Amino acid sequence: MSINQVYKRFPAQNDCLNHVEQVRWHGKRVCPYCKSTKVSPVSAERRYHCNGCNTSFSVIVGTIFHHTHLDLQKWFLAISLILNATKSISTRQLARDLEVNKNTAWRIATQIREAMAETEQRTLLQGIVASDETQAGGKLCKEGDNGKGPNKTRRRTKIARVAGMLECGATREHSQSC
Repeated sequence: MSINQVYKRFPAQNDCLNHVEQVRWHGKRVCPYCKSTKVSPVSAERRYHCNGCNTSFSVIVGTIFHHTHLDLQKWFLAISLILNATKSISTRQLARDLEVNKNTAWRIATQIREAMAETEQRTLLQGIVASDETQAGGKLCKEGDNGKGPNKTRRRTKIARVAGMLECGATREHSQSC
């Protein structure tokens, strides 16, 4: 998912919460502490009350988004940036892109990478696709020096462009590499 797609699909915090609720609960609210379905809404702040264990919670309890003060939109943006990075994205680059400090960016990146390894957390990343592209083939040839500086190497034959995409958590074998 590109940065523009993240902004279009999740323009506000409420849209992000709706997505996390749909992925995590599939329309039926469940208490993260006792797994009870006897849950009632408490306030407009998207908090719920469990009648089973008498606790208050939100949908992000027990997820990588728990105990954060950042908007979920920035988290979704960070997930997109980390998964779409050609090699890997540095903490400082992530901090610049998200407009947060480097410690916050480091925590976000660490949480996301740990979530990719955990089966339960991986379901939150469904629908997020990792993609990569490369070029294959082509023959390198040297151009002659035509008075414009040193000889340059360039490709003269046709190049095949190859792209691959993988939904995180799509299969058991491939989800570890995502």
